[in-house]
Amino acid sequence: MGIQKSAGILSVILGLIFIIFPMFSAEFVSLIVGLSLLFFGISSAFMGFNMRNHMNTYSTITIIIGIIAIIFGFLFIFYIDALSFLIGLQFYIVGIIMIVFGITGLLSQMTRFSKFTSVLVLIMGILAIVLGAFSLNQPIYIAIIIGIVLIIEGIAMILE
Repeated sequence: MGIQKSAGILSVILGLIFIIFPMFSAEFVSLIVGLSLLFFGISSAFMGFNMRNHMNTYSTITIIIGIIAIIFGFLFIFYIDALSFLIGLQFYIVGIIMIVFGITGLLSQMTRFSKFTSVLVLIMGILAIVLGAFSLNQPIYIAIIIGIVLIIEGIAMILE
């Protein structure tokens, strides 16, 4: 089994875990968001490195998005106390990352299935921003959104 399929299976499993198990504290949500961004960033960076020969611009953008997501993931994991006031902003950060990732996926020369997953990620990013605007008091939704995105990306990795 290839690295991409293994990463896809791991993404699906993590996505299901994030959706099934609700979070009850801001610290745990920050930890989950950090882990989600970390895995999303690692997955994006690997995908960008794998596509370097075929789509140079898209692969560079994907690698940059992956690195940014990894940095934010580590921030949310290790600086929970320093970032506790950012709970509502987590929606916006994750939403912007997903929107950029979805747009770059749509602009690339990828397969029809990959474009479909890019549209889904773009929609989930927009939904994250909308939820950030309407539910600053309920940061639990960010884990559900990231879980859905991890499942979508995982299935895309498995089927490609």
